[in-house]
Amino acid sequence: MSLEMLIGLSVGIAASGEDLWRRNVSNWIPVAALLGALVAQTIQSGWWGLANWAGGAAIGFGVFLVFYLLGGMGGGDVKLMAGFGALLGPSRLLEAILATAILGGILALAVVLWRTVRGRLSQQAPPRAVDGKAVDGNTVGGNTVDGNTVGGNLVDGNAVDEKTSRVYIPYAPAISLGAWIALMPKVGP
Repeated sequence: MSLEMLIGLSVGIAASGEDLWRRNVSNWIPVAALLGALVAQTIQSGWWGLANWAGGAAIGFGVFLVFYLLGGMGGGDVKLMAGFGALLGPSRLLEAILATAILGGILALAVVLWRTVRGRLSQQAPPRAVDGKAVDGNTVGGNTVDGNTVGGNLVDGNAVDEKTSRVYIPYAPAISLGAWIALMPKVGP
């Protein structure tokens, strides 16, 4: 296994696990990706590796910054793609971005379908809390109703921003898979 693949797998597993568990990508993960990429790029290509590192990081950050500014993803996702961009360099970054876009679209569609199905199923169930009082062991007002936090962070099993009611979609797994696809050796004729 190459150093690049080892770094990519390590960073991807850490970022995906944290994004799925905490709905956040801590700053140490993209920093580790940037530092690991700097080492890998300079070992592999010397001074040209430094240029690949800087170019990949800037392009990865810039492309995903647009989606962040439009409200489509979090800042941790942008920094994560900068780290993977530094590891991949500009030449392999386009493949990672395209794969990430496809995988992220599939993930977003799956979340929408899940919420639709879950919402329809919950509409069929009888109410389990009335006037903020516990019914069947469930409570309202920052606690849980049917296993979902009300007035907190979870609704229908999905993380929700209390101010905007927007559903969080963990994109770190899609970003990691996209980068891993670009890191895989290509077999051809």
